[in-house]
Amino acid sequence: MFEFIRTHTRLMLGLMLLLIIPSFVFFGIDGYGKFNDGSRVDVAKVDGRGITRGEWEQAHQRQVERMRRQVPGLDVSMLDSAAARRETLDALVRERVLMATAAKSHLIPGDERLQRLFVSDPQMAPLRNPDGSVNREMLAAQGMSSELFAQQLRTEFGLRQVLGAVGGAGFVTPAVAASALDPLLQRREVQVQRFEPAAYRARIDPTDAELQTYYQANEARYRAPEQASIEYVVLDLDGVAKGITVPDEDLRQYYEENVARYTEAEERRASHILIKADKDMPAADRAAAKSKAEALLAEVRKAPARFAELARKNSSDTGSAAQGGDLDFFIRGAMVKPFEDAAYAMKQGEISNLVESEFGYHIIQLTGQRGGERRPFDTVRAEIEAQVRKSLAQRRFAEAAEQFTNIVYEQSDSLQPAIDKLKLPRMTATVQRAPALGTAGAVASAKLLEAVFSNDSVSNKRNTQAIEVGASQLAAARIIEHRPARVRQLDEVRAAVKESIVTQQAAARAKTEGEARLALIKAAADTTLGPTLVVSRSQPAGQARPVVDAALRVDASRLPQAVGVDLGAAGYVVVRVTQVLPREDAGPAESGLREQVARTLSAAETQALYEALKKRFKAEVREKVVTAVAAEAASAPLR
Repeated sequence: MFEFIRTHTRLMLGLMLLLIIPSFVFFGIDGYGKFNDGSRVDVAKVDGRGITRGEWEQAHQRQVERMRRQVPGLDVSMLDSAAARRETLDALVRERVLMATAAKSHLIPGDERLQRLFVSDPQMAPLRNPDGSVNREMLAAQGMSSELFAQQLRTEFGLRQVLGAVGGAGFVTPAVAASALDPLLQRREVQVQRFEPAAYRARIDPTDAELQTYYQANEARYRAPEQASIEYVVLDLDGVAKGITVPDEDLRQYYEENVARYTEAEERRASHILIKADKDMPAADRAAAKSKAEALLAEVRKAPARFAELARKNSSDTGSAAQGGDLDFFIRGAMVKPFEDAAYAMKQGEISNLVESEFGYHIIQLTGQRGGERRPFDTVRAEIEAQVRKSLAQRRFAEAAEQFTNIVYEQSDSLQPAIDKLKLPRMTATVQRAPALGTAGAVASAKLLEAVFSNDSVSNKRNTQAIEVGASQLAAARIIEHRPARVRQLDEVRAAVKESIVTQQAAARAKTEGEARLALIKAAADTTLGPTLVVSRSQPAGQARPVVDAALRVDASRLPQAVGVDLGAAGYVVVRVTQVLPREDAGPAESGLREQVARTLSAAETQALYEALKKRFKAEVREKVVTAVAAEAASAPLR
């Protein structure tokens, strides 16, 4: 067949063209790509524009990377759930809705307004140079160009305004605040009588028939889970490091080779006068700026004491001019290079020649310096030893890890060879398929437990493979005894069954007597109850929350009135409400409570506005597509 193709190449090319060209005619090149590219399937729509599967996946990956940077040791599998992916999609839909609103409402700032917002916004301070321009070095460190930054900034300021008006309008009138706080601060005078199950327990003695009946009805409660008694060994970086000793001469050599690490960073303090002269200014304007700077330099040299006065009057750096040109202390890398080179070459009190940078011409006065001292070897010896031992341990760990992996696999009928070769301690534990609550170390690793309960490990009692259970930490385990899941016999759980029946019946008797007492009180045949208490939601007077809630729900227009509260295994309570008292005085805390009410109402209004905007811009999520994508993503987890 391949010989036929080689012989009739031109014929085959013709057939291929006949098949491919009609596809482009019907679908177009872009449509043909969409037909084959699942990443371009729309998972949602906002204002008629689709959000593709590819955009969703990219947004989720960006979220995962942000979380990785914030929490370096994070297990990204936690972010691989359908719920986490759906949160990302909802956030993407929200962003598109707000962007559509900002665009239609003309809230995206123009160039001049964008510059004003950038200069005045405190959150942008780390990205501003002293003269108010964008710090390009900071942008480059974040992988952004000036154009991309401006575009993102425009979008951010626009989005802030959409919900900012409602979100910032957290004002409530005294009447609204009072009605909102009343359920929390209202006080009521009550009488309470409790019917404790403990008072009835001694009179309950279940028969064998009752025990058998209860056991059969609740067999699932007495099911013993699958368990395994295991032995395991752990190879980790700390264990490898313990066996390493470092000669003193090696530590001193490391100190000399890395002396910069043990030298305090030198800082300089300077004041400056900036005469602005951008590089794209006409030559004549730059020359005029330079002449002005030279004149100021001559004036400063004649009267150095007037430096601050001249900076306030003449400096183009509005950020420092008000402080007489003072820039406070700074380290290397904080200033543009020409400025930094000049400042670090000066002596304290000295005034520089003109220094030209991308911002213009600077006159610098060095006003202070500190740091630069080397820490003595003896004071950092322990730190160096720990660092060197860790570095050596990392190299040796790589070798030991390879040995460990090979030994537990090749000699899979015992962990003893690995214990002997690598001097590892043998450990034991009883485990289930899922990590027990509160466990730590290797047996808290779901990966290790999955390997322990694999068919080969259970059936043949073989070692598991070396499993990574933490950073620079490997473990292998072997089953000593396996116990399948089973229902325990009644004789094994007789005490637990009896306790359950006694608890249940005692609570039932408490409820019966409590309801009888409640009926008498309602019939006015008996009103003897416990002492009078004053309760509110913030001051429950030792009463359970359901008791307080029941008392406060009683109709205040029909007092006195009694109600019963069933607390289940905790018993039954009869509550008689006698009167409503003046509202509790919250004191200084009331202003905080009012603010909390305002924030809650503001959040509700913001959410209501967002829901209205979703309807306006016809935001919809294609649930069937989302479900299918989530199922596919679950089979290809994040890496």
